Amino acid sequence: MTIAPDLVAQILRLHTVEKWRVGTIARQLHVHRDAVRRVLGGNCAPVHTSPLRPSRIDPYRPFLLATLAKYPTLTAARLHAMVLERGYVGAPSHFRLLIAGMRPRPPAEAYLRLRTLPGEQAQVDWGHFGHLPIGRARRPLMAFVMVLSHSRMVFLRFFLDARMDSFLRGHALAFAAFVGVPRVLLYDNLKSAVLERQGDAIRFNPGLLALAGHYRFEPRPVAVARGNEKGRVERAIRYIRDSFFSGRTFADLDDLNAQARAWCLGTAADRRWVEDSALSVRQAFEAERGKLLALPQHEFALGERVAVTVGKTPYVRFDLNDYSVPHTHVRCTLAVLADEQWVRILDGAAELARHARCWDRGQQIEIAAHVQRLVEHKRAARAHRGCDRLAQAAPASATLLERAGARGDNLGSITAALLRLLERYGAPALQRAILDALQRGVPHPNAVRLALEREREAIGQPPPVALVLPEHVARRDAPVRPHALGSYDRPNDQLEILDD
Repeated sequence: MTIAPDLVAQILRLHTVEKWRVGTIARQLHVHRDAVRRVLGGNCAPVHTSPLRPSRIDPYRPFLLATLAKYPTLTAARLHAMVLERGYVGAPSHFRLLIAGMRPRPPAEAYLRLRTLPGEQAQVDWGHFGHLPIGRARRPLMAFVMVLSHSRMVFLRFFLDARMDSFLRGHALAFAAFVGVPRVLLYDNLKSAVLERQGDAIRFNPGLLALAGHYRFEPRPVAVARGNEKGRVERAIRYIRDSFFSGRTFADLDDLNAQARAWCLGTAADRRWVEDSALSVRQAFEAERGKLLALPQHEFALGERVAVTVGKTPYVRFDLNDYSVPHTHVRCTLAVLADEQWVRILDGAAELARHARCWDRGQQIEIAAHVQRLVEHKRAARAHRGCDRLAQAAPASATLLERAGARGDNLGSITAALLRLLERYGAPALQRAILDALQRGVPHPNAVRLALEREREAIGQPPPVALVLPEHVARRDAPVRPHALGSYDRPNDQLEILDD
């Protein structure tokens, strides 16, 4: 922080002429002691200090310095216990402050400014931007960032995880956005890039090697604990936090990614290029684009592929949700191929089902045909299916059925009645009505129906009309062909005999 010239002059005058000490000047001028020392030190003025008073730690200082020189990371608590055994009587809190001043510091290290050729290198890393609530799930919001080292052009794409599939997809989208591929990509030692490292021996992630073989780039990890070697992507992530993400509102992940792309092509591309202040990043990138490797003719096969096991019910568990499969494949091991939009369930090369991907948790995603075929195959599943549907729509129905069963009521008829009410009034209203019936101590569909009617009349809605008539009602309303009445007419001869 720059100190005003008039304040500098005042500090120098009070110190040299009035003989004020550093602490007095700091208190009276309302500045920090370090600022006063910096002014006095920069002007070569002698600093008036009082002689140091003897301290309890002085006899133990040589021992502490020697111990810290040998074990520089030894904790102050352990050092305090060691000097207590040697006769020290000081308090632990003050001792920690003294040890902080004695602890050896690593020497300052100088770094060379690295310059890269156009199209030669890009740097890649993940950035964590909090969490995004989706229904009952709380997904991490991860930013995939790639920066061209020469032009500083930024690619930004947000994902709801940092899995290998998202990592590879970020590369493919970045190469498509740059319309080219850098020759070398620098990574930190994250598991998506490096599985194991022993010195110079590196075992890369096979997925990353397959991607590198397809796009013909060289993956290169930086040295361990040497984040300065990929400082351009580190600074880009900090720039994204401050310039793009801070205070931004968005509707969903797609909206956020659309805003991120517009920001990369707008604000981020129009900033000043560090190599030449007369040019922008956009102009530097236009000059670098021709030096990038050409994109391959065929796209890289993306998608997360995992093996899943189907249990007794026709569902597979993937990413906290259950997806339906045909009932003929229970007790089998299948494969899930998933991307951001779809979850495909495969048996070998045959696709059994395709579901829209759900980012919530604890959901049951079904294809109606799968369930219907199971119901047709096993008619006993109808009742269980009704209870399961009720439990999903109105969780309080389980308590109502339990209390009705304790009274000896027919659970099948109660389930059917509640399902009819569910179709007419909807799940939220049914849940509230069941809770009202349970509170009144009447676990019966009639009490639920009365509660629904009271709520409907209170808000002034018309009575609901069932769109589909029950089967027995439909049979009653079937058109009846009238019987011919000719057979009831008597012949004329019989009428004449009766007249006689």
